[in-house]
Amino acid sequence: MEYTLSKFADDTKLGGVADTPEGYAAIQRDVDRLESWAERNLMKFNKGKCRVLHWGAITPCTSTGWGLTCWRAALRRKTSERRKLLESSSEEKDQGVPVNNRMTMSQQCALMAKKANGILECIKKSLASRSRAVILPLCSSLVRPHLEYCVQFWAPQFKKDRQLLERVQQRSAKMIRGLEHLEERLRYLGLFSLEKRRLWGDLINAYKYLRGGYQEDGSSLFSVVPTDRIRIRGNGHRLEHKKFHLNMRRNFFPLRVAEHWNRLLREVVESPSLETFKTHLDMFLCNLL
Repeated sequence: MEYTLSKFADDTKLGGVADTPEGYAAIQRDVDRLESWAERNLMKFNKGKCRVLHWGAITPCTSTGWGLTCWRAALRRKTSERRKLLESSSEEKDQGVPVNNRMTMSQQCALMAKKANGILECIKKSLASRSRAVILPLCSSLVRPHLEYCVQFWAPQFKKDRQLLERVQQRSAKMIRGLEHLEERLRYLGLFSLEKRRLWGDLINAYKYLRGGYQEDGSSLFSVVPTDRIRIRGNGHRLEHKKFHLNMRRNFFPLRVAEHWNRLLREVVESPSLETFKTHLDMFLCNLL
């Protein structure tokens, strides 16, 4: 395969950058290889479930070029008369997460908030106790996982979506007896906001890619500024990213984590182990408003 092929169980995705006729031809060759492989192994792709999803500023109908193209188990099946084209789609589900051609995750945020609120309502109607010992474990195990499932991929990029998710957690904390009228409920319970938890997870993954066991993969994700270009007050491991033209890239992991990583203290970044990094990071985020 010339481009990236991703598989999970029976789900297959083929994707690559096709901004030239040569790039488009390369993806087509990969699609043909998939078809040949399936035929040799007496298998068949379900064409009814196959779609083409285009990402990028250039529409696929123009003759000047192609944007980023993602083929979801894409096949152009050969017949004796002609080759049948797959249908284009503006939105597809990937591991249960709706993905559209603009990479906006508002629909996913609304779906997760609705599901979590439904579970909260069930808890509220089913339990007479409103003690912290009962409500907090239930919300942590039954509600919050829906708000954080695969969130590394669909991290909300708009303020309205972040507030929508935060209201769910605030509502769950408000159910605890004695906290109904307390403004800083999460701080009283020793909990991070969902936004801060997402940042916590991103920074831990960044540490793994930069100083942990995934450094080989991290070299393709991050660019570390040489030490002779860093001001004395820097943490010594500052990140920079390439310029981008599309707003959808602003929410990609290497970009959204760089600014926050550069703000970390030197003793946090230079932690000798992941466990030490987590301890220092917890202290840093607790003091972060």
